[in-house]
Amino acid sequence: MSAIQDIPLRTITGGQTNLGAYSGQVLLVVNVASKCGLTPQYEGLEKLHEQFRDQGFSVLGFPANDFLGQEPGTDEEIAQFCASTFDVQFPMFSKIAVTGDDKHPLYRELTSAAPHAEGEPEKQRERLQGFGIATNDEPEILWNFEKFLVSKDGEVVGRFAPNLDPGDERLSAAVERELAR
Repeated sequence: MSAIQDIPLRTITGGQTNLGAYSGQVLLVVNVASKCGLTPQYEGLEKLHEQFRDQGFSVLGFPANDFLGQEPGTDEEIAQFCASTFDVQFPMFSKIAVTGDDKHPLYRELTSAAPHAEGEPEKQRERLQGFGIATNDEPEILWNFEKFLVSKDGEVVGRFAPNLDPGDERLSAAVERELAR
């Protein structure tokens, strides 16, 4: 197992686990939020999860309240929102910090392993700054819905900007590439 697979995690229902429980699967780790302009990406993430699930792929959702309080709910409220609004079936985890001093160890490892995002992070950064929102510089997480691709053996093999739609061919091609290995 890789070091990233050993990091303790808590599921949204309070169970203890780690990424090692998903060993042998390709994973897309995403920091999510319920009250963000990008929240509709839940629908695309669920479609991606359904499309590749039977081939050994999972989307893993990590709620975070790091960006303008866009994930204020409790784990129970978040789970209810995801189920009732987007029929999310992919695994969800307890709310964590993905940036700053309280950054979860998982996100320390993810950002260290993949310091630069593919897609168009500068467009997202400019858009946020246009609204007067201060943004983080890489390798920090830019915003909600940043995506990390993790290989079957637990290595971080890709990072995608928040504004890269889950249906984008660059993302599905990366998933397919990893599933074929």
